[in-house]
Amino acid sequence: MSSDISIAVIGSINLDLVATIRDFPQPGETVTNAVLKRFPGGKGANQALAAKRLGASVYMVGRVGSDPVAEEALLTLREAGVDLSYCKPLDGYSTGLAMIMVNAAGENQIVVAPGANAAFDAAHLEFPRTDATIAQLEVPVETILKAARTCDNFFCLNAAPAKPVPHELLEHVDLLVVNEIEARVLGEELNSYRGLLASTFGANGAILSRNNEQIANAKPPRVDVVDTTGAGDAFTAALTVALVSGMQPQQALERACIVGALATTELGAQSSPTLQEVQRLE
Repeated sequence: MSSDISIAVIGSINLDLVATIRDFPQPGETVTNAVLKRFPGGKGANQALAAKRLGASVYMVGRVGSDPVAEEALLTLREAGVDLSYCKPLDGYSTGLAMIMVNAAGENQIVVAPGANAAFDAAHLEFPRTDATIAQLEVPVETILKAARTCDNFFCLNAAPAKPVPHELLEHVDLLVVNEIEARVLGEELNSYRGLLASTFGANGAILSRNNEQIANAKPPRVDVVDTTGAGDAFTAALTVALVSGMQPQQALERACIVGALATTELGAQSSPTLQEVQRLE
């Protein structure tokens, strides 16, 4: 992979407030032994950073609030060299915030206050022409649909968080990435989808199929899991970059599983690995 591959990521930008605890509280229970840390996050920003660390030239297309949190949320992207010229502040809105609990097993529970992400309307969408575009569902579906309609390159949709999507949107998608929950929510729409479908199963790996026929399958390496937040984002970015770079489906899926696994070995959603770290496990 090289910087000759360009990616536009259209999606969310958040600041993540991560509380690590031994066990999740039960309804009505108060847990007081948490340790709180702050990390840049948002599915869009996570995917943009992952693609950049794998060697692509990346444009982040999104919205932040007109508040001090905005620069903190963008810090990792800026330091990594992601192009932020299509990332605009919105007056009167707060930057998106995610409240995340992570237990001792690395599992998470997440509540998101979207702020400016939810106000990223289709009428003001502008994004560059690139080799590929990646989108998720943490910004309005209408905005993603407009991007898909006008995009003439490889278009990847990570259908997360789980919600129904218009049939027209799927008609424009070249690569659809879903986990088990997202697949159930899409339901019958998956039966009529004709592009590449990546189905992920956490530690059990992933399957790549087309027209209901499996063309690749892979499992991630064993790692010491610290935090699973952002693993799916790293996987999505890695699979897109690999396929657009010309990798065969099996090799691309294997690389994506490695990237997703390595992203779980550190706390925070933006812990995706570099290309050099990935290649050591290939």
